Amino acid sequence: MALTIASWWKTLGANRERLRGIAVVPLGLPDRDYAALKEAGVVGIRFNVLFGGGIGLADLDAYGALCRELDWHVQFLVDARQLPDLASRMGRLRVPTVFDHMGHFPAADGVDSVGFQTLLGLVRDGAWVKLSGAYRLADTPYAEIIPLARALHAIAPDRCVWGSDWPHVAHWSHMPNVGDLLDLLADWVPDEAERREVLVGNPARLYGFSL
Repeated sequence: MALTIASWWKTLGANRERLRGIAVVPLGLPDRDYAALKEAGVVGIRFNVLFGGGIGLADLDAYGALCRELDWHVQFLVDARQLPDLASRMGRLRVPTVFDHMGHFPAADGVDSVGFQTLLGLVRDGAWVKLSGAYRLADTPYAEIIPLARALHAIAPDRCVWGSDWPHVAHWSHMPNVGDLLDLLADWVPDEAERREVLVGNPARLYGFSL
């Protein structure tokens, strides 16, 4: 697989001051292709273990070594209920890790569920988490998510970031309004200065933007 001319790759590279990329790439590419991705602004690899078409966990250690070499992070889309069986492998990666959508599990399971407690432990020990994807965890008005988001932010306020999750792929019911999703952050992180860090300061550090 040669990473030659691709529209997303060219767009990313042409806008390094405001764009970063998370890649889904195979192992075994020529070094020049990985270097080209890094130069264009790719800063991490995403593992999707919930839906088809992504990278599974079979080669997690090899990808971890690749990310260490390239100074990339690893991003996981995983159901928190799977984490008790996966946490030890993830903890051995020795690269920054990011968990999508607060663990992408039913919010009704609650803060005390084993999976969410495992996620909290990983975040406490250095992982990042996206305070995002509310519509994937609960139904409107998303009240069940407030204690989850607050618990994650309380344990690592400097490693929480927000994301819109647009364009809401693999979601087949009512499409959420991004503005409504952003408004939820005021309930999750009530302090304005801390909320600004989630929106600005923390992502700047994670993705390598200048402020």
